Amino acid sequence: MVRVISSGRLRVDNGPHMQAAVAASFEVILARHRRSSGVARRYLRDFLGQVPDGAGFLDSGALVIGELVANAVVHARVSPGREIAVRLEMVHGHLRIEVHDASNERPGIRRSTGLDDVSGRGLRLVEELSSEWGWGPRPEGIGKIVWALVGPEGGA
Repeated sequence: MVRVISSGRLRVDNGPHMQAAVAASFEVILARHRRSSGVARRYLRDFLGQVPDGAGFLDSGALVIGELVANAVVHARVSPGREIAVRLEMVHGHLRIEVHDASNERPGIRRSTGLDDVSGRGLRLVEELSSEWGWGPRPEGIGKIVWALVGPEGGA
């Protein structure tokens, strides 16, 4: 299930007489499903396709959004039927990615993973590819928001 919540528009001056409409922000609700990371990456590609110089955010942004959504699907211990909200926004030359889930559990980076471990590196990757990341409670009450700021060429 996918529900598009909003797709804000803003005007950008591309010359003395030309203006183009580009996305300012975008929100979508996704099911808690293993395929949701791929769906979120497709929405990111569409969003960045409307942003001037958006291609510079695509590689790092796709990895970051994929990891944050995968974490919400795999690690958020919530009752069945809870959904994930994804919000994308351009803020001061950075791509802000937010993933909202209904779990109150604090996300944490595993400081040690073995070579054979198949998980445990996601937030470390987010940390490396983002100029800044964090989490906090959702203002609506239940759950949390995990967010990351991605610069035009990746992390710090």
